[in-house]
Amino acid sequence: MDLRPTPSEAAFRTELRQWLAAVLPTLPPKPPAHDWPARRAYDTGWQRMLFDAGYAGVDWPAEGGGRDASPVEQLIFKEELERAHAPYVGVNFVGLLHAGPTIVAEGNADQRARYLPPILRGDEVWCQGFSEPDAGSDLASLRTRAVRDGDEYVVTGSKIWTSHAEVADYCELLVRTGPDDSRHKGITWLIMPMDAPGIEIRPLETIAGSTEFAELYLDEVRIPAANRVGGENDGWRVTMVTLSFERGTAFVGDLLEAIELLDQAVALARRTGAWDDPGVRRQAGHLRAELDALWALTRRNVSQAARTGVPGIGGTVFKLAYTETRQRLGEFSLGLLGRCGLAATAPEPLDGGGPLPTATMVEDWLRGISLTIAAGTSQVQRNIVAERILGLPKEPPAAGGGR
Repeated sequence: MDLRPTPSEAAFRTELRQWLAAVLPTLPPKPPAHDWPARRAYDTGWQRMLFDAGYAGVDWPAEGGGRDASPVEQLIFKEELERAHAPYVGVNFVGLLHAGPTIVAEGNADQRARYLPPILRGDEVWCQGFSEPDAGSDLASLRTRAVRDGDEYVVTGSKIWTSHAEVADYCELLVRTGPDDSRHKGITWLIMPMDAPGIEIRPLETIAGSTEFAELYLDEVRIPAANRVGGENDGWRVTMVTLSFERGTAFVGDLLEAIELLDQAVALARRTGAWDDPGVRRQAGHLRAELDALWALTRRNVSQAARTGVPGIGGTVFKLAYTETRQRLGEFSLGLLGRCGLAATAPEPLDGGGPLPTATMVEDWLRGISLTIAAGTSQVQRNIVAERILGLPKEPPAAGGGR
């Protein structure tokens, strides 16, 4: 597909850049990291500004209320927001990047009419209830049970790593409706209201000190059967649609951020004299080549999504390569900091050039570690690539049963 910008796409970039230049100075200060009600208000307020300007859901199809932008326009949108340091999608990311696109693709007319407009306006926030303490990378082993009782499902179990549960209105929830040993064939995808009786939320603190994750404990939570997306026991297929969006398009902003972080690392190396070392220059060159290749893969994946409606298996390749590159980038930056990398803040250096970007680089290093685990470990991604792309035989069952 030809991804060179047309005159209309060039005009879209100019229009967006002018709008960002006008509105970003009017935003209030970013709230403290642990003030989640304030962060919700900040993030949803930004989403409403995008909506009012016609930029909400730029990569959503028109039938879902989005802008139905071309692949090039989608990438222009991401590029310009990152270039201008506009707010990240924040607490809206599950609704905008996962649940919303899934409902567009798999939901019925009533569900699309009910849930999509509030997501686009920033009125409602979503969280994700997929992983469990014993079902993380092996998601098909989940045990949270849903029993049909008339027009409702009664759900009991627990979830972990539930992003932004404390401020969410709804949860995209995976439950087991088939027999205990049904694996992929017994899973159902539900929309759970977070104010339903029987839900307990316990925040989790990450290695970086943030609390965007939580555990959910569900004790006979009643969810209307009308909140089921797809058929009963068809949730695994629906989940693959969700994960294809997560792995195919949700990292675009992160990739652009990584490119900027590498530029900062190179500037730091030049400032400290580390750039005189050929080994440092070689590492930087390799990282830049990897990021450039990932940008080309991103353009391919977004083009495929425009043709088929979902990003496809290329998202798994991207997720694996990007997260491991991001981890190496974090290690490279931390090495440049030397002893300053032992702390989240550093004293003012003697060269008068202002403080070192220690906090940013240490935080990125910590985040890089988590990225190779979140949304499926690198080992799981390699199995998917081997089996579904390369057509290699599946891994033999382990002794005693199981995969």
